[in-house]
Amino acid sequence: MVLWGIFISAFLIGFSGAMMPGPMLGVTIDGSLKRGWIAGPLTVLGHGILEFILIIIMILGLKDFFSNPIVAGLIGLIGGVFLAWMGYGMIRSSVNKSVSLEDQRGENSTGMGNLVLAGALVSATNPYFILWWASTGMEFIRQSYASGLIGIFFFFMGHILSDLVWFSAVSIAFSRGKKLINDLVYRRIILLLGIFIIVFSIYFLGSGWKMLLGAI
Repeated sequence: MVLWGIFISAFLIGFSGAMMPGPMLGVTIDGSLKRGWIAGPLTVLGHGILEFILIIIMILGLKDFFSNPIVAGLIGLIGGVFLAWMGYGMIRSSVNKSVSLEDQRGENSTGMGNLVLAGALVSATNPYFILWWASTGMEFIRQSYASGLIGIFFFFMGHILSDLVWFSAVSIAFSRGKKLINDLVYRRIILLLGIFIIVFSIYFLGSGWKMLLGAI
C-alpha cells in the first residue's frame, strides 16, 4: 500500500506540472503536426531520460550543486538563448513559407531522435525544472527512498506516467487535426508556437539574470 501511495501521489503531482503551458508543449505540438501521435511519447522519452539522470545524481548527494542560484541562473541564461534560437527558427520558417505538411509526410525517421533530444533540452535549460527537482523533487525522493530503491522506482514511474498521458493526449489530438488543416493554417500555428517559445526565452533569460544578480 505504501508503494502504491507513492505511485499515485507522484502521478497526481506530476500532472500539475505537465499540464502547465511551457516550451515542452510547443515542441510536442510542432512535432505532432510533423510526425504524428508518436511525437508526444518521444518528447516525454527525452524528458524522462533527463529526469532519471537527475534522480540518480540527487541520490548521490549533489542536491546543493543544483540548488545553487548561480548554477540555476546560468542554466536559465543558456536555456533562454536556446529557446530564442528555436523560436526564431520557427518564426522564420513560417514567414518564409519553408514548411509544409506535405513535405513533412515524406521525411525520414531522423527527426525522431531530434524530438527525444528536444524533450531533454527544453527541460534541462529550464531553471525552474532544476530548482523543482532540487527542492520538491528531492524531498519526494527522500520520502520514497524510505521504502528503498523500489520506492524510488514507483515514484519515477508515477511521475513520468503523468507526463506520458498528458503529452500523448495532446499529440494524438493535434496529429489527427492535421488532416483538417492546410499549409496556411499550419504555418500560422508554427508562427504562434515560435512567438510562444520566444516569450518563454525572455522569461528564462530574465529569471536566470535575476538569480545571478541575487547570488552576487
